[in-house]
Amino acid sequence: MIFIDTHTHLYDEESIELQDQHIHRAMAAGVKKMYMPNCDSTTIHPMMAIAERFPNNCFPMIGLHPCYVKGNYQDELAIVEQQLAQHSFSAIGEVGLDFYWDRNFDKEQKIAFEQQIDWAIALKLPVIIHSRSSTKECIDIIKRKQNGSLVALFHCYSGTAEEAQEIVALGGYLGIGGVVTYKKTNLPDLLLTIPIEHIVLETDAPYLAPVPYRGKRNESSYIPIIADKIAEVYQLPLETIAAITSTTAQKIFQ
Repeated sequence: MIFIDTHTHLYDEESIELQDQHIHRAMAAGVKKMYMPNCDSTTIHPMMAIAERFPNNCFPMIGLHPCYVKGNYQDELAIVEQQLAQHSFSAIGEVGLDFYWDRNFDKEQKIAFEQQIDWAIALKLPVIIHSRSSTKECIDIIKRKQNGSLVALFHCYSGTAEEAQEIVALGGYLGIGGVVTYKKTNLPDLLLTIPIEHIVLETDAPYLAPVPYRGKRNESSYIPIIADKIAEVYQLPLETIAAITSTTAQKIFQ
């Protein structure tokens, strides 16, 4: 079986040795591709270094994370634009809105999000969306920007079933991670309202580790645990979940 982790912050490991250990463990578990979202200018170099060491397994994205949108956001966006001109990336991400941690830059977050969506459309790249406490607002922006070619992946999906159906209707996808294994979550019921073809697997490592590792450092090698829970929800063989979600991920990232 081959799995794909569509969202993992591999560069968060403090040392190259630990990064490589986690990547090798993931590959041994069948996770052959790992997609890395960017946060801001400080994470570009360590992310690209991993992509250089593992060009067939670890793929970089580029974007300005909403939690990193501050007073200097225009300078950060200029760096993203420069990187897009110099390198090839699998997606624009992770970008979006975060109305949970800090509401002082709501306006700037929206400006940055829309600018990065425009780049995604122009470059025919998927956009990887962070939508914490802002799913409806993100959907509204995607709906307004959708020209028939925009591919939107809502990572670590935490919205309602109705919002999920809106995303699917817009041709979008949901990233499902370790939260699906938690006792107090409505994700299993929500997933049953969504075609499996619109689901992809992710860890969001090092965050949100699945049960039985909840509370510990997450890593891409735990993707099969997440897939196993999704197989239980859809009542499908694990092999089928691996095949469908990997095919969908490859379609998104081309």
